[in-house]
Amino acid sequence: MTDVVIIGGGPGGYEAALVGSQLGGRVRLVDSDGLGGSAVLTDCVPSKTLIATAEIMTMVERAGALGIRLDGSADRSSVSVDLGAVNRRVLDLAQQQSRDIEKQMENAGVEVIEGRGRLDGTNTVVVTRPDGTEERLDTDIVLVATGSTARELPSARTDGERILNWTQLYDLTELPEKLIVVGSGVTGAEFASAYRALGAEVVLVSSRRLVLPGEDADAAMVLQDVFERRGMQIMSQSRAESVTRDGDEVTVTLTDGRTVTGTHCLMAVGSVPSTTNMGLPDAGVKVSGSGHIEVDKVSRTSVRNIYAAGDCTGVMPLASVAAMQGRIAMWHALGDAVAPLDMSGVASNVFTAPEIATVGVTQAQVDSGEVRALSYTLPLKGNARAKMQEIREGFVKLFCLPTTGIIVGGVVVSPAASELIHSLSIAVSERITVDNFAHDFTVYPSLSGSFAEAARRLHGHSDEQLDMGFEPIL
Repeated sequence: MTDVVIIGGGPGGYEAALVGSQLGGRVRLVDSDGLGGSAVLTDCVPSKTLIATAEIMTMVERAGALGIRLDGSADRSSVSVDLGAVNRRVLDLAQQQSRDIEKQMENAGVEVIEGRGRLDGTNTVVVTRPDGTEERLDTDIVLVATGSTARELPSARTDGERILNWTQLYDLTELPEKLIVVGSGVTGAEFASAYRALGAEVVLVSSRRLVLPGEDADAAMVLQDVFERRGMQIMSQSRAESVTRDGDEVTVTLTDGRTVTGTHCLMAVGSVPSTTNMGLPDAGVKVSGSGHIEVDKVSRTSVRNIYAAGDCTGVMPLASVAAMQGRIAMWHALGDAVAPLDMSGVASNVFTAPEIATVGVTQAQVDSGEVRALSYTLPLKGNARAKMQEIREGFVKLFCLPTTGIIVGGVVVSPAASELIHSLSIAVSERITVDNFAHDFTVYPSLSGSFAEAARRLHGHSDEQLDMGFEPIL
């Protein structure tokens, strides 16, 4: 029996543990913070639970246009949010999910060891228990899946009360009167969107011209317009120099000398890999200048029997990618059939209102000439289902190869885009052509009908056709 020791109980770790046990390995999983890792306990599950509540408030905002009256009013003034109750539910659900994973480990025969793990050479993991005692685990295979932690600026130290990172927001019992969000990447945009929907005044400090600089520019433009129309103040092309607190007030000082004050500040300025003090260099494991563990397409490090998965590798900070890296590591290490990690079919989603989902080729790759592809963008405003639901913004965009018509990417900006993107993910992964995609039946009326319509507009795969400029009504 092959001995496997996994350090870290997040998606990369616990999914690897399930595969390792299934393939007959003796699997021991070392974890100090609770099974599920940050994805379950402080990031994906909690934040998306909070956002689910915010989505209800967004729906309430549209109620008047749908003919619904709340206590005689056509607006949301009669609806309020009990943030303490919301956050209690958020944390309860996170703990429940963690317990479910713990049960999975038990049923799979995985031994879970509480403590912090570090390497001592290439075949030994030293576990420091909560009481300070140490245990040495000899092993054949090691998987490091220790994730990342919130980045903290020396000039903007969090205090857990008024200056916060995203893991500390769930301790709030009252809605911030004025929340300043520093950072307009995915985390910053999601929380800014959610807290504005919940009723807080929000100021978003963005270092770029548009929010979400890493996403499709057309999608980011739609979202920024929505943010501003909903009353959010966006300070574009602005960088925070420092954040200070004076009693119940926080002040963010920008690099150009301007200041903005509020009651709370969320620092959403990225994350750093949790790879320090783990004995990696001494074991011969190569680590980049940013602290990320270098891995190949089967999750193997520079040491033959040591693998790594998840945010600590810097491949792509998604729970789905971490889980796949962990599975691939076990398939490879234990001799099962395995294909290298393929990032071309990874679907991702930004849980703002509206959501932004993407898969495959991006507009930036097409514009730069890196990928030769055609695209068609279809606004949702002509979609019958969108009209019924009072969805006024959003679009679907398809990318296909010019000769074959094979779908290589797509973008969806819409409520529940995270659910809609799956059909495009299948199309990209299975190399389906726009003609075949267009011939498959869709429900009428439905938002997904816009995918088929966009595919029909790409029939012929020619630039001349895309220049015709017509906009169909579904």
